[in-house]
Amino acid sequence: MKKLTICIATLSTLGIASLSHAESFDTALGQFDTSMNVTLATDYIWRGQSQTAGKGAIQGGLDISHESGLFIGTWASNVDDEAFGGASVEWDYYAGFAGQLTEALSYDLTWIAYEYPGGDDVDTAYEIIGTLGFRDLTLGTKYAYHPSSAVYGFIGYDIALPYETTLGLHYGYTDTKDSLSEVQSGESYQDWAVSLGKTVIGLDLALMYSATDLKDGTCEEWYGKATYCDANVTFSASRSF
Repeated sequence: MKKLTICIATLSTLGIASLSHAESFDTALGQFDTSMNVTLATDYIWRGQSQTAGKGAIQGGLDISHESGLFIGTWASNVDDEAFGGASVEWDYYAGFAGQLTEALSYDLTWIAYEYPGGDDVDTAYEIIGTLGFRDLTLGTKYAYHPSSAVYGFIGYDIALPYETTLGLHYGYTDTKDSLSEVQSGESYQDWAVSLGKTVIGLDLALMYSATDLKDGTCEEWYGKATYCDANVTFSASRSF
């Protein structure tokens, strides 16, 4: 499908639960941290586009990190089988290195693969992700190199609000290196999101508004329906163990 060859999917915009509840254990190779997470969401939104045709999503993952900064992990979510060649699941696996340059400045370099088991004509996609974090500001870029190249740049900022609530702002810019579709000759598009998050009795709750400037004709060419790229208000509840 056109969409999968020009802009590679990534982890749900509604988010994977953080590693704040990770369990640590010592081995002969050093200290390891492990964390599992599960998310229930009203939709799986990726760059302003629904991956579940406006239906609910069940998502979960496992992460293992070493005290050196090395980490590996896997994550999965249901997706709309009509848009993904018959595949009803997205399965991701990744590895990388993360650390702190200063108390306020962090970095993360990740290699990730995206698979859609059972999907006809849906190739496994590969991407390299680099991010820098400075306090509550995150800057990053993602380079998709197979089955075709694309670059995604993004910026995010979290603002602490009263009552331990967080306002999240996100902007992303995709450069596909090719025309988006027959009805949209440009090679780039934008997405943005505003979210409110709060932890309640151990659950990470998030309410998000997201949108993209993709045209209806482009969305219909990619997914079969123009409504996949409509602006969305979505809700999620996540828990990590």
